[in-house]
Amino acid sequence: MLGEYRIEGRRAAEIASSVERAVGSGELEPGQLLPPMRELAAELGVNPNTVAAAYRTLRERGVIETAGRRGSRVRSKPATTGREYLRVDVPEGVRDLADGNPDPALLPPLVKAFAAAAEQGDRDPVLYGRAPVEPELARIARADLDTDGVPDGPVTVTSGSLDAIERVLAAHLRPGDTVAVEDPGWGSVLDLVPALGLRTVPVGVDDEGPLPGDVRRALEAGARSLIVTDRAQNPTGAAVTATRARALRSVLADHPGTLLIEDDHGYRIVDQPLHPLAGVTHHWAFVRSVAKAYGPDLRLAVLTGDAVTVDRVRGRQRLGPGWVSRLVQRAVVRLWADGAVDARAVAGAYGRRRDALIGALAERGVAAQGRSGMNVWVPVPDETGAVSRLLHAGWAVAPGARFRLSAPSGIRITVSTLTEDETGPVADAVASAIRPAPARRYV
Repeated sequence: MLGEYRIEGRRAAEIASSVERAVGSGELEPGQLLPPMRELAAELGVNPNTVAAAYRTLRERGVIETAGRRGSRVRSKPATTGREYLRVDVPEGVRDLADGNPDPALLPPLVKAFAAAAEQGDRDPVLYGRAPVEPELARIARADLDTDGVPDGPVTVTSGSLDAIERVLAAHLRPGDTVAVEDPGWGSVLDLVPALGLRTVPVGVDDEGPLPGDVRRALEAGARSLIVTDRAQNPTGAAVTATRARALRSVLADHPGTLLIEDDHGYRIVDQPLHPLAGVTHHWAFVRSVAKAYGPDLRLAVLTGDAVTVDRVRGRQRLGPGWVSRLVQRAVVRLWADGAVDARAVAGAYGRRRDALIGALAERGVAAQGRSGMNVWVPVPDETGAVSRLLHAGWAVAPGARFRLSAPSGIRITVSTLTEDETGPVADAVASAIRPAPARRYV
């Protein structure tokens, strides 16, 4: 059943750790069947309840799944073998269009903002017991949210979007609950959900966002939460339109107990208007990160939501990190107040690069998606082959497996630093990479 690997341990934590180490090292492979609890208990000389506790821990961590009498198996995508391993090593001389990073040339300089924040910190040091959110940051953020039609709610700050999503999920859900996620979607979310012991159900995405029919089916099947990217969806570039928002709000209105989480991934890097979904479910959260527009290393996101959700997130933060650095918050306030990022100009730059590549691919008979943001999604028949051939041709792109559950294969191309002179050559390379190999004739 387990080949050469022997599970070890006398306590539940030791048994769980033994299994998790083996999954991480590859000694236990996805789909592999674990011993029945009583059988493993007899082999280890422990009480069956001890093994049951170990298996429960592994389920909650997203390492294994249990299907009744069919037993427990290593998950097909366990949290310990995350999608971050599905990345392309970019050799010297190969152009990297796989990393998903913003264009450094479009990020604002940070020196003056942090110098001003440091001076303010010298005059007014932040000590234990102070409020976790910079008042001016909350004021500016709330005003922006009001302008964009996001429902009223308290504001707090987290260490980026993923931190916010994790805290919101943990505030309401329990291991075994199901979360509806975009497919293809952000690989980090697709890893995070099972790592929390939650189950994922895929929801298809087109240029206008999640498909309402898929969302309805997921919620009717028992999904307790839905995660939606409003703009610049990673990896497809989808942006929720007004028509799609109305359809999705109608679906959510029939399931008011759904925990809705919205990620405004394109904050200040897109020119499409926001069409929020919040307001029709009892519990909701809306998160905006400064990463793409102001710099990933700032590690700051603004979170709003219903009062219960935000209060639970704040309470859990108090027991952990306490707060996100007020020095960083003050620097972000200065960046906002100074207009350090021209959102229209940034959106225009990314839009021109994205549209140029999509147009060049279309001229070569290759369909691609990308309404907003800095990524282009290209459906391909042979993902591994396409990535390999492009790498050989001097272009590194991201394999679609990092972003998919059951969606058809594809590749993600990050256009943030793509130059006009490179557009034609990369389109030629993609067209060649996905073209069927010529048939061989044998005589």
